[in-house]
Amino acid sequence: MPLDSNLPTVPFISIIYREHAKYLNEKVKAENLSFGLYPLLIKIYNNEGIIQEQLAQSFHLNESTITRNLKKLEDKGFIERIPDKRTKIIKVTRKGAETAQKVMDYDEEWDEKIKGIIGKDKYDDYLKTLRKISEEIIL
Repeated sequence: MPLDSNLPTVPFISIIYREHAKYLNEKVKAENLSFGLYPLLIKIYNNEGIIQEQLAQSFHLNESTITRNLKKLEDKGFIERIPDKRTKIIKVTRKGAETAQKVMDYDEEWDEKIKGIIGKDKYDDYLKTLRKISEEIIL
């Protein structure tokens, strides 16, 4: 079904976001991981030993939101929080590492789907544009 060409950008971004969420939720259902938690798990996986404050800064979220989500990941056995002086170092468990790798593979599949729709060159431009917009908006 064709979309209205007079729509502003936000509905298109929302559609892509929701479709990506549905895609990943279906893929990770067996892992007991939700779409909202997977970016946090990936960030920890790629930055072993990261601390909570760094996570909050990376995602532009307050620390209480990060704390709640870390608790969920910990309860599900994906991460462990190790006390270190006045902070906690966060590390993935074996289960977390295996799940993070699967999710990154699913994300790669999603990206390949997008590349198939618009082509690799346009995809590269699309990604650069999204990063630039995101960086400019959060400054």
